[in-house]
Amino acid sequence: MAVRMELSRIFIRELSDMQIIELSEVEGERTFPIVIGLPEAFAIERRLKGTEVVRPQTHDLLASVIRGLGGRLTSIEIHELSEGTFYANLHVDQNGNDVVIDSRPSDAIALGVAEKVPIYVAENVLTQAAVEAGSANAAADEGPEFGSSAIEFDEGEDDEEEDTW
Repeated sequence: MAVRMELSRIFIRELSDMQIIELSEVEGERTFPIVIGLPEAFAIERRLKGTEVVRPQTHDLLASVIRGLGGRLTSIEIHELSEGTFYANLHVDQNGNDVVIDSRPSDAIALGVAEKVPIYVAENVLTQAAVEAGSANAAADEGPEFGSSAIEFDEGEDDEEEDTW
């Protein structure tokens, strides 16, 4: 069974390879972090803020290809956690067919935030992530670090809160 989640925070540390996005359960209390790369973190941040770019970047290109082939991104599903790596699928509706495309969660979320599609996480992934989350949460809660920022937002509201340390 999959649980509906939403992107709740992004921790960007420009001087580190470890960027963190946090997903929160829509109808519950559970949260868990996913470590992602800096380019993906910036792509997610840019798309959340609606920042336009002169030329399409990778996630913009993929969105254009999906639309150009008559598809529509309908959801993101994080379906597996194996050896510390999350696995995701893009679900694309193409002429009534559900086309499932393998994706890294960070790329799926970067693509999905602009399209405002739901994010689902398999129950077994949430259970496994709860065990592994302690170390990532500790890293996120270490406190201010030079060149760091955290963006928290509520999808129900248009305003964003940004704290730069």
